[in-house]
Amino acid sequence: MDTKITTLYDDYRQGRTNRRKFVRKLAMVAGSSAAAAALLPILEENNMGVFLSEQVDPDLMTEFINYPGETGEMKGFLAWPKTGKKFPAVLIIHENRGLQPHIQDVTRRMAKEGFLALAPDALSPLGGTPENDQDKAVAMIGQLDKDKTIKNFVAAVKYLKTQPLSTGKVGCTGFCWGGGMTNQVAVNSPDLNAAVPYYGMQPTAEQVASIKAPLMAHYAGEDTRINQGIPAFEEALKKNNKVYQIFMYDGAQHAFNNDSNPERYNEKAAKLAWSRTISFFKEYLK
Repeated sequence: MDTKITTLYDDYRQGRTNRRKFVRKLAMVAGSSAAAAALLPILEENNMGVFLSEQVDPDLMTEFINYPGETGEMKGFLAWPKTGKKFPAVLIIHENRGLQPHIQDVTRRMAKEGFLALAPDALSPLGGTPENDQDKAVAMIGQLDKDKTIKNFVAAVKYLKTQPLSTGKVGCTGFCWGGGMTNQVAVNSPDLNAAVPYYGMQPTAEQVASIKAPLMAHYAGEDTRINQGIPAFEEALKKNNKVYQIFMYDGAQHAFNNDSNPERYNEKAAKLAWSRTISFFKEYLK
């Protein structure tokens, strides 16, 4: 297939362009709107085949599940090691684009480290994350009720506490929007055993007093908006005698862990943050 077409589709799939722009550019490369319309299902079918093949891992079990939340049934992607009976659990909270394939991949990576990993779909109350439309997912995130959304994630902690495959120890990590939500789960879930927010909006000083779980926060050096909240956050953590670690990754941008976004991904920072995260969870979830 023409490399221009596959490059266009890859840009669209990775969120670097929205669907409207992608279809318009595809029509220009293909020669007409009719030709683009004929090509689109072929591209999506081929891509899904690749995606499904990437999901196959002989060492893991995966499934989409429902769990009871504040707003009703919540959807989620669950992964765990094939060998073993019970595992410490980790809740994984997605970015503001919903439960995308990238976050499902992160969930599998966490399971490969020996954890029962659950990535809820925060957009479940609105019908779930839309396929192939990240712009719509971002807009839908803005429609969520924040307090109810936090309670839906707190309910996921409760679910994992008693899930038959769980040891009862539960950690939480999240990225961007999910990093801020991870902080809120730490504030609102006294049963949480460890929290690792990635470049997330910090809770208020008053909220920090309610945190029970040890916390490890990862921040990108080139992330002015988020980083301006760090000093007050750390001051509150110290004042309230919380167990915490804060790491700054110089030169990295916001969303540096997302390897499906080449413009933001920083391999060195991502690998170091991930190794620290896994060590932290293994220490506090044992």
